[in-house]
Amino acid sequence: MGSANDEPLLEPTKKVLDELGVPYVVRAMSAHRTPDKVREFAKRAESDGLEVLICAAGGAAHLPGAVAANCTLPVIGIPLASSEVAGGLDAIYGVLQMPPGVPVAGVAVGSWGARNAAYLAASILALKHPDIREAYKAFRDKQSQG
Repeated sequence: MGSANDEPLLEPTKKVLDELGVPYVVRAMSAHRTPDKVREFAKRAESDGLEVLICAAGGAAHLPGAVAANCTLPVIGIPLASSEVAGGLDAIYGVLQMPPGVPVAGVAVGSWGARNAAYLAASILALKHPDIREAYKAFRDKQSQG
């Protein structure tokens, strides 16, 4: 996340990951205030055993792009409506306007995006991890019945 202040906005992400049995780590770093920290994290992410990265940021929302520019893992960006500018529209553009070859998957603003980022990460991880696949399938089956 771009700032420790964003943590309450990411509670839905953590809740979904917990429910699906997806292990995760949480880091606060800023593409603008701590760019070296972001770069080192992204460059080490794969060797540290991470497989999918979820990045949340508001305003200019450069964190997902900065991470994607420094690694080849899938990056999911959650645009946050944390600034007073355009209700998060600025963050949406920041997440989605990536140059070819540096992809970031964008999800909805706010709690919908926070949850969908976790579901998308789980669906990616399900390709390799049978336990996550079963948990995600069970969720989708339950969802279709409600």
